[in-house]
Amino acid sequence: MAGRRHRVNAATYNEAALPNGIRSRMVDNGNGLSMHVLEAGFDDPARPVLLLLHGFPELAYSWRKVMPALADAGYRVIAPDQRGYGLTIGWSADYDDDLGPFRFLNLVRDVLGLLSAMDIESVAAVVGHDFGAFAAAHCALIRPDVFRAVALMSAPFAGPPPLKAPVNVVDIDADLAALNQPRKHYHRYYSTRDANADMWRCPQGVHDFLRAYFHYKSADWVGNQPFKLEAWSAAELAKLPTYYVMNLGEGMAATAAAEMPTADEIATCAWLPDDELNVYSDTYERNGFQGGLNWYRGRFVEAFIREQQIFSGTTIDVPACFISGSSDWGVYQTPGALEKMQQSACSDFRGCHLIDGAGHWVQQEQPGAVVRLLLAFLAQS
Repeated sequence: MAGRRHRVNAATYNEAALPNGIRSRMVDNGNGLSMHVLEAGFDDPARPVLLLLHGFPELAYSWRKVMPALADAGYRVIAPDQRGYGLTIGWSADYDDDLGPFRFLNLVRDVLGLLSAMDIESVAAVVGHDFGAFAAAHCALIRPDVFRAVALMSAPFAGPPPLKAPVNVVDIDADLAALNQPRKHYHRYYSTRDANADMWRCPQGVHDFLRAYFHYKSADWVGNQPFKLEAWSAAELAKLPTYYVMNLGEGMAATAAAEMPTADEIATCAWLPDDELNVYSDTYERNGFQGGLNWYRGRFVEAFIREQQIFSGTTIDVPACFISGSSDWGVYQTPGALEKMQQSACSDFRGCHLIDGAGHWVQQEQPGAVVRLLLAFLAQS
């Protein structure tokens, strides 16, 4: 691909990879990790803190477009590479190793340890995108004394699993496979042994795989015209694009390859030019995807779900809001979750905002709108 390459080394990012005012460093979180952290507004430790948690297949780098503006507004902004991602080390990428460190209570422990190591007692808000929204929601649910507000992006939080519900997620696999066009859910695929190699060692290479994947889930892909689904059923889920409900016989690399943008589309992609995509591809070429995939695997572990049931019946009681792209199917991929978030999971819900011109990668596609909404939310929290 054309364009200069923003390289990352084995420890931190080089200066060319980051906007002015953002620094890259490592912090021992006291929970087995040396976490790679991006910071802005770090000149004054007394500033109120914003903690930004990324999703899959993202990095702390995914927040680069909003961090300087949030710092200019008076905040100290911190974005870590979470367990399993980026330049953070101390986790295992072996599929057969203990999955326990990736359970959600331990992911919250990772964040608390990071804040403690940085001598931060509380944050003005924790902001999470995609799977990072699930982590942010648990932070606010479990430790409202530390996380004083929460902004969730692209993945609605429906609350902890109820005690009386079945422990395992609804088994939709057989019904999806029985459709006229047989399908499978991407969570199940991401939990398989083969998923990492399928994407890491794909024929098109990691860079082109990520280019197609980011394009396919963005507002640039004209097919992203989401709407509410009526039920968690195979017939309804089959209405989702194949990046969520895949063709049964294909992996994600082939799924993304079918939607590879043209050379002209790549050249005009202002929100993710090739020099910025290189930061992602360099990192994932080095590490593979297994660390991030372990988060998905945890959704199918009965013991992990039982642990989350400890919080059954509790709500997020700090101020909360939801931000996503109007072209983001993630808002609706779990039927009913958006409504439960607003009506029962959050007792002080302040607003649901869907931004035009953005798909799933809302803080990258429309950073200015995200910053405005976050600052307005923080001003009233």
